[in-house]
Amino acid sequence: ALQQLGMLIVCFYATALIFIVGVLGLIARASGFSLWRLLVYLKDEIVLVFGTSTSESALPRLMEKLERLGVARPVVRLVVPTGYSFNLDGIAIYLTMASLFIAQALNVPLSIGEQIGLLLVLLLTSKGAAAVTGGGFITLAATLSSTHTLPVAGLALLLGIDRFMSEARAITNMIGNAVACLAVARWEGAVDQQRMRSMLHGGDLDASTR
Repeated sequence: ALQQLGMLIVCFYATALIFIVGVLGLIARASGFSLWRLLVYLKDEIVLVFGTSTSESALPRLMEKLERLGVARPVVRLVVPTGYSFNLDGIAIYLTMASLFIAQALNVPLSIGEQIGLLLVLLLTSKGAAAVTGGGFITLAATLSSTHTLPVAGLALLLGIDRFMSEARAITNMIGNAVACLAVARWEGAVDQQRMRSMLHGGDLDASTR
């Protein structure tokens, strides 16, 4: 049982990493900046989120750093708070993987149509689930109890390891919102490209984190 739970944790972390490097990396490149340099710039916020297991703890610092990066204040104040409610990549990945794990563990067959339907419902119910630590677990419980697709009792299998996956959920949410803000700012022409390149390449990095 521990081996299977451990595999779920490994698969979840691997999926989150692939999403960050693959999907967010491509979006960052298309928006004219390096994802790796952005992660280095936001390293303090990433550590804070990892320690608290909630992306909400880094919200004020993230908004401040994005403004210092050269993004227009109206864009930051609209995109980032909205993203914290509607752009929850880590929560969406967790909900779908956890649902499939429960289905396999309890030997509940799901057709392709049922899997797609459950995916769509989970994408909808994931909105607003990042407010507190463990919000994704509560959202999953509410979704399963309302859809009657899987037994809610299967959540007991995940209770012991949810804390180990909450860090990856929160970090993925925060990075996704940071990339989204820069992408929207580039789209709207509301970012100082020269300042952003200078900051991300370490030009004023020390001054920006004081």
